[in-house]
Amino acid sequence: MHEPNADRRPRQPAPAGLAELAAELRTAEPSCGPVRVVAVDGHAGSGKSTFAGRLAAKLGGAPVVRLDDLASHDALFGWTDRLLTQVLDPLSRGVAARYRVYDWHLRAFSGERVAHPAGVVLLEGVGAGRREVRDRLARVLWMDRDAAASWTRGRHRDGPELAEFWDEWVPAEQRHFASDPTRPHAHLLVREKSPGYEVLLGPAGRRSEAPELDGE
Repeated sequence: MHEPNADRRPRQPAPAGLAELAAELRTAEPSCGPVRVVAVDGHAGSGKSTFAGRLAAKLGGAPVVRLDDLASHDALFGWTDRLLTQVLDPLSRGVAARYRVYDWHLRAFSGERVAHPAGVVLLEGVGAGRREVRDRLARVLWMDRDAAASWTRGRHRDGPELAEFWDEWVPAEQRHFASDPTRPHAHLLVREKSPGYEVLLGPAGRRSEAPELDGE
């Protein structure tokens, strides 16, 4: 059976660093209209935001859509419709995506951001590689830091004032990845090094080494 999105797999071998990764992403097949949407997923506290910012810079200032802007206190993972209608659908038509931004202090959607249909658009956040949008993604990147280490770093970063939020977040994230894991579908794994990052083939990338079978 032909595997979906087989032609979106990264070239062999995996890119050696950020510059090589940026070059590989620019040549990927567009996945959402004229745009290559690249998911940067991983556990909360795994370093997604920093990595996505650095990768965007290597891509010449690529737009970064952060899922923290689309999620909310009452819908930590219930943002799929907002992502589709406000971001991915407009990008698929080659027009700018204007999406409402959630203010975590006011607990309300109170602003707006714009993502233009650049050659590569990064989608950063926990659950960015979820199944409902996977067919719109040119690549799925997974920040390969384990859950416990990520959450410990996140709690330390955010301080005691957000301890109650983390107590609610951790089981919500566990439930999400238990029902909809991203890592098995990652084309590339990203690991922090000192300095920089190491990029490795992920489970979806390694599957490209096996022959494809036609039929059932």
